[in-house]
Amino acid sequence: MPAYPRPLAQLIQELEKLPGVGPKTAQRLALHLLHASGEDAAALANAIREVKEKIRNCTRCYNYSEEELCPLCSDPERDESLLCVVGDARDLLAMERAGRFRGRYHVLGGLISPMDGIGPEALRIQELVQRVRDGRISEVILATNPTVEGDATAVYIAGLLKPLGIRATRIALGLPVGGDLDYADDVTIARALEGRTEM
Repeated sequence: MPAYPRPLAQLIQELEKLPGVGPKTAQRLALHLLHASGEDAAALANAIREVKEKIRNCTRCYNYSEEELCPLCSDPERDESLLCVVGDARDLLAMERAGRFRGRYHVLGGLISPMDGIGPEALRIQELVQRVRDGRISEVILATNPTVEGDATAVYIAGLLKPLGIRATRIALGLPVGGDLDYADDVTIARALEGRTEM
């Protein structure tokens, strides 16, 4: 890296810590911020400070929230009997964008990944089991990513829920809308066949 003045070099180093930001992107962002107006730079700094001070986890579903309960948990119109389990808040937002699910959520805070030292005890799985025991939940939809970690997490949770008599389902996996069979891998095609539906 060129010899930038210390404050600029420090900003570049801090930006490099962000996910998906390499040295060149960090340098571009830092130079952009250097040339931004004082008001724009202050607004960004204030937004970062405010998010760290005001955002916390919802006490029920563990989504991000400004209040004790997030807007989804506060919504009386949502179906209390359906609970969708996701790995993190980004997955919850993806489910909400689709606009089809009107139940409740539970955010695990990650996925089981022994290679990364993440076991079931590091996630909010016991809180999930407690919610199922305490509530009026009739079905738990496991919406974890279709990866080895996501599958392992879903299988583990389903095993915990089975003795409780709760129906555990997995979101369908397969080909994306507009995708070509010719470009799909073998596992995706196999899962699409397994998850086929009646016409």
